Amino acid sequence: MNNGHALDYAKRLIACESVTPARGTVFDEMEAMLAPLGFTVERFIAGEGDDDPHNGAPVENLFAIRAGPEGSRHFAFAGHLDVVPPGEGWSSDPFGPEIRGELLYGRGAVDMKGSIASFVAALHEISEEAGTISLIITGDEEGPAVYGTRALIDHMQARGSIPELCLVGEPTSVNQLGDMMKIGRRGSVNMWISVDGTQGHVAYPHLADNPVSKLVTILAEIESVRLDEGTEWFQASNIEITDMHVGNPAHNVIPARAEARISIRFNDLHSGESLSRMKREIVEKHGGELRPVISGEPFLTPPGELSAAISDAVKEVTGLEPEASTSGGTSDARFLSKICPVVEFGLTNATMHKLDEAVAVADLDALAEIYAGVMRRVFSASE
Repeated sequence: MNNGHALDYAKRLIACESVTPARGTVFDEMEAMLAPLGFTVERFIAGEGDDDPHNGAPVENLFAIRAGPEGSRHFAFAGHLDVVPPGEGWSSDPFGPEIRGELLYGRGAVDMKGSIASFVAALHEISEEAGTISLIITGDEEGPAVYGTRALIDHMQARGSIPELCLVGEPTSVNQLGDMMKIGRRGSVNMWISVDGTQGHVAYPHLADNPVSKLVTILAEIESVRLDEGTEWFQASNIEITDMHVGNPAHNVIPARAEARISIRFNDLHSGESLSRMKREIVEKHGGELRPVISGEPFLTPPGELSAAISDAVKEVTGLEPEASTSGGTSDARFLSKICPVVEFGLTNATMHKLDEAVAVADLDALAEIYAGVMRRVFSASE
């Protein structure tokens, strides 16, 4: 498929500056692409507060649906239009899409405006009679994901439009388009640990209580625990110390407080709550306090109809058989997996979040062809 739409759509989306939290112009472009294809487009702002993404700032969300014949299957595509800040040092304007050689450069080219563009291009090849198609598009995936996909799910449930299958267009390919899809993801929990002591002179330790010693003991005990050996589809869970802070400017003073942060990526043998309980026991045993923040629980969509449709479509276009993996970080698929089977598949991820993010123009067209092939297989299975 090379109808020119994928490249045009990608350029239009990249040209919209949409750093998290995204609102406005980029959604105007999205609506302008979908309305001529027969989609009903519903947009809304969720959240309140300022524009600091760490505070859960207001974001825009879009739900678009094109109804097929009565009783036909409902297939959904999910993605995000927000991007991470571009940073300094680009070879060209990060929001000025530019083709150099065989690559299209711009922030969001692969994560994930390019995939969204390819899916919309694929819609030109799918008849309205094939079935019901919806797009679940948020402006809050790269940020705290508080008012994004979760708010969209509430919106879909309220209008009675829950899909039967959902494809998320995250950049899952590694070395070349089509070599990997994600059928699950590990969960993520961050934990802040604090230990209070009594400040004093280092020469008179009996008059003080050093919290650093306690914190070191806590972290050593936490590090000594091996959570599991992994499962059939998941790698072993891991615990990493990501920060330690005392903030003591004096060399001869025992500090009054010590803090640390740990991050745990975990498989489906655990939950965020079970891990929080486990670590809280260790922390409190040594006189500390623990505050956990669960970013997401693990999910798995066992190989089945959707992964088979993706695999067959990829093989038809590229000749590759994508590996079914659960590696990598979290995505909004963790929320969508609660309402229907979900699999992630998209562009190569080598340049995502980097300077001079770029996508091969040929991959945009090939991905559009793959997405069209997936939809044909999903809808033909119901006939």
